Amino acid sequence: MTPREPRRLVAVAASVLDQAASSLTNILVLVLAARLSSADGFAAFSMVYVAFSVLLGVNMAYVGQTVVLESGAGVGAVCRSAVAFTGLGSLTAGALLAVAGLVLGGSSGGAFLALGAVLPVALGQDGLRYCFSALRQPQRALAADVLRLACVVAALTTQPHGVSPARLVLVWGLSALPALALGLWLLRPFTAGARADVRPYLRRGHLGQRFLVEFAVGNGSSQLAVLGLGVIATPLAVGALRGATTLFGPLNVLFNSANAFGPPLLGRFRGKRRVVRATLGLGGVLAVVGAGWGAVLYALPDRLGRELLGATWGAASALLPATGAQYAVMGLGTCALLTLRVLSPKATLSVQVVFSLLSVGFLLGGYALWGAPGAAWGLAAGSALKALAAWYRVSRVEPQPRPAQDGTSAATVAA
Repeated sequence: MTPREPRRLVAVAASVLDQAASSLTNILVLVLAARLSSADGFAAFSMVYVAFSVLLGVNMAYVGQTVVLESGAGVGAVCRSAVAFTGLGSLTAGALLAVAGLVLGGSSGGAFLALGAVLPVALGQDGLRYCFSALRQPQRALAADVLRLACVVAALTTQPHGVSPARLVLVWGLSALPALALGLWLLRPFTAGARADVRPYLRRGHLGQRFLVEFAVGNGSSQLAVLGLGVIATPLAVGALRGATTLFGPLNVLFNSANAFGPPLLGRFRGKRRVVRATLGLGGVLAVVGAGWGAVLYALPDRLGRELLGATWGAASALLPATGAQYAVMGLGTCALLTLRVLSPKATLSVQVVFSLLSVGFLLGGYALWGAPGAAWGLAAGSALKALAAWYRVSRVEPQPRPAQDGTSAATVAA
């Protein structure tokens, strides 16, 4: 083992643990909110949380994914600019949400008004994770996110039963203040003396615009698939598909970790061959884990399965082989797209657009032919084709200079 290997393993472990802490925070927020709220109150809170999740994804695509591709001496200035742009953008979006809340009125309007007030805190705290990733300091992101997890759980558990959705949103958002303060303090040594410049984010051709389209297509196609299936399928089929996918939540943590923190770690490898070798190995590991997790779930006794999904377990368990196969090939596809993101960032858009929409067609066509199992195998087939197309694109592409934040060429990660 070379002297760098232990540090690389520590960085990988910190990245995965940080993503796990972030995902656990989101899960616990919904669980605690459901326990504290009435049915109507939780419905209002859920709508607000969905809106926040969309804005979080937009910020991740437009700002976060471009930040993690940066390397070299100018990363500190890029991070300061990203924090400034996130702050300004969240203030603007927060003002629009506040106006929408005033127009809506009622408990839902109050919740959206509260989200507008706390949005800069919540988005700003999450955005720091990508700065630490670019700086190759995932342990600092982990420290801030663990504090965030502790604060939000402590804040929500002290609320009375039947609390209003607006108060829940305020408490949830303001509980991020300690983590935001810690994150900014940990970031300060790397940005001292750097000047923030948000103009590159507003220019035509900014790389984040392509990533935003990818997010919109990927997220939009999944929502379209759910809506389309809800129109032609029975509620039992939709619930079974949702339930089977939910059981694979831990794997989403691993996939998100690869996307968020993979580029800076892969930047330590020199040359396309070493990058591909590393991502192929990671993809193989994720594929084995996905298939193994599916096998474990399929082997669960019905008693334990019902503890997890209740009455939905019977229908969902029949879909586990297909869903396990889908997540196995998703591991390979995620790493192929990660390879393209590092070697040639502009090459991922066409793959994402074409095969995300193709997966929707396979989902609906599979249900029309074979019901819920056909829909699940349709998703697996779409994921497999996306993985094949992405790896084929990897074999054809040559590393390209990534556009820097100032619009000039930057050195490639695999220089």
